[in-house]
Amino acid sequence: MSAFHDVLFPLDIALKSGGGPERRTDVVTLGSGREERNARWAHSRRRYDAGYGVKTHQALSQVIEFFEERRGRLHGFRWRDRLDHSSAPPGVGVSALNQVIGTGDGVATTFALAKTYGGAHAPYRRRIEKPVAGSVRIAVAGVEKNGSAFSVDPAKGIVTFAAGHIPASGQVVTAGFVFDVPVRFDTDYLEVDLSAFAAGAIPKIPLVEIKP
Repeated sequence: MSAFHDVLFPLDIALKSGGGPERRTDVVTLGSGREERNARWAHSRRRYDAGYGVKTHQALSQVIEFFEERRGRLHGFRWRDRLDHSSAPPGVGVSALNQVIGTGDGVATTFALAKTYGGAHAPYRRRIEKPVAGSVRIAVAGVEKNGSAFSVDPAKGIVTFAAGHIPASGQVVTAGFVFDVPVRFDTDYLEVDLSAFAAGAIPKIPLVEIKP
C-alpha cells in the first residue's frame, strides 16, 4: 500500500535543484483570432528535477538509496523548495503576521495554514499541509501567542487553539511558518550513466507534487 513517509529529501541536493509550479489551461483560438481560456486545475501542481543538485558520486548514491527506500513512485516524502518554502517574502524572516489564515467567530478552534500569492487582481490561496515542526508562529488580532495557546499538526497543517485561547468573533488569525512540499518520484526507473555523469552530464530525477 502506498503511504507518505514523513522524511525530508536530502536538503543539500534539493536546494541546488530546479522546478516550480505547473498549471493546466485550455486555450482555444477562435476564427476571429480571439482566444477562449479555461483553467482545468483550480490549484497549481509543482514539479521538480532533483538531478540538477547531484554533483558528486556521493550525492548520487544518496539519491539512489532514498529512491529505493521510497520504492520509486510508491511512497511520498517531503521536499524543500529552494525558492518557495516560507510564509515570508525572500530575504525576510518568518513573522506571526505573515499570512492571514482566518477570522475567529468565538467558536472555531481549528484553522488551516495557507499562503496567499498576489493581491491586486486575483490572489491565489494555497493550502500548506506540511509545515516544518517547530517553525509555526501564530498571532490573534496582531498579538503573537505562545506555544501553550495552540498546537499544530505537522502532517496536515492544522492549527488548533487550546481552551481559553479561542479567537473571538472578528479577530484575525495570522501565521508565519516554514514548509515543505509533499512529492513523489515521477519515475520508477533511475537511468544513470556513470561515464556521462563523470563527464558532467546531469541525471534526470523527476519529482511531482502529490495532493492528499
